[in-house]
Amino acid sequence: MSSEEIIKKTIEFVKETLANAEGGHDWFHIQRVFNNALLIAKNENVDLFVVQLGALLHDIADSKFYNGDESIGPKLAREFLFKHNVDSLVIEHVVNIIENISFNKSLENTKLFISEELKVVQDADRLDAIGAIGIARCFNFGGFKNRVLYDPDIAPNLNMSKEIYKASNSPTINHFYEKLLLLKDKMNTKTGKQIAKNRHDYMLDFLNQFYGEWNGEL
Repeated sequence: MSSEEIIKKTIEFVKETLANAEGGHDWFHIQRVFNNALLIAKNENVDLFVVQLGALLHDIADSKFYNGDESIGPKLAREFLFKHNVDSLVIEHVVNIIENISFNKSLENTKLFISEELKVVQDADRLDAIGAIGIARCFNFGGFKNRVLYDPDIAPNLNMSKEIYKASNSPTINHFYEKLLLLKDKMNTKTGKQIAKNRHDYMLDFLNQFYGEWNGEL
């Protein structure tokens, strides 16, 4: 089976698996990350096949929807790729991307797996967490979890461990400070950094508007 055929099969698998997923982590999220990754990869020296598979499979079973279990996504990806006779080194690389892409991994003190392909897919995923779409996804997930929009008496926690971050149920606005506004400075690639700056500024404008409306000033 050619690389193109495997990518096609992977797209079909992801669409089927995420058919009923929460709106911020559905097939369309994967599609946007996939397109972001292709854009970034144009300026990077990477294995495009690994980047494509990593982007398509990175959220095949997001631990947020599996009681925090981080083993399900890598397991599903490994089984799917093995079934389609993907080279073992490619499988291990893609699984490593899935296991290390999440923002919460940056809250750990352990040494992470690093590759140029991971950097591309990670930037692509982080770009979808900021800007206009990032805002939409943030509030969609907050609604999904029935979180308060904003509570002036609950300050953002800027020193969370991975465990506290994963268990947090803070107001949706707090998530901007606890994650989204931090992503601009965590981008890996030149292209990712350029795109992130515009999306970061858009979020700052949104927050200014939000607080003005909240306080009856605008």
